[in-house]
Amino acid sequence: MKSILFCPDSRAHKKSLTHLCYLYLAALNAENRNTSTRTEFIKQSVATLAASFAFLPGQANAAKYGGFGAGSPEVIDPKDAIVDADILKSDSVQKGLAAVRQYKQSVIDMKATLASDSQADIGPKIRKDFDFSVLRTDLNAINAALDEDTQRGTDRIVRAILQDITELEVSQKQKPGVPRSETRLKNVCGKLDKLEKSFDDYLAFAN
Repeated sequence: MKSILFCPDSRAHKKSLTHLCYLYLAALNAENRNTSTRTEFIKQSVATLAASFAFLPGQANAAKYGGFGAGSPEVIDPKDAIVDADILKSDSVQKGLAAVRQYKQSVIDMKATLASDSQADIGPKIRKDFDFSVLRTDLNAINAALDEDTQRGTDRIVRAILQDITELEVSQKQKPGVPRSETRLKNVCGKLDKLEKSFDDYLAFAN
């Protein structure tokens, strides 16, 4: 089994990172217990993330899950991942991967929609296509074919995808009667690009 090397961070940084993970997972657990609506979960997640960045000065602009750009040791390069080829070909894993590819296609479709109509409301499609309970099940399917070290990386990417979707749904909202500005449109398109990249990073482990 491969061992994971950790970058030489300060004790304060490690404590802050642990606190960030604790806060975000607390928000996810709240949604799992059905104690809040999807809207409340989004509000809670946004507040959690905002508070978390306060504990990570200098890190807010780093890649959100590392590995690809930030050098996080938790995300193994896909070419170095240990994958069980037989399990990867199993019906259950392939079903999950097919669903993830469809999620990515949904993102591409939303980008096309905004390209043709900058005022389009993509909120209903986000809520319809990205049911968190189903999404997590599909995203976790690949773990059956991965070793523990690789799973740590894919789990990190899964959390990033959930965060990306939350940010996308918040950023695309418009007040009634108020047109979407070029700045806001650029922000929404940036969130879509970010989400598409997260799905690409995840699917790289299936190639």
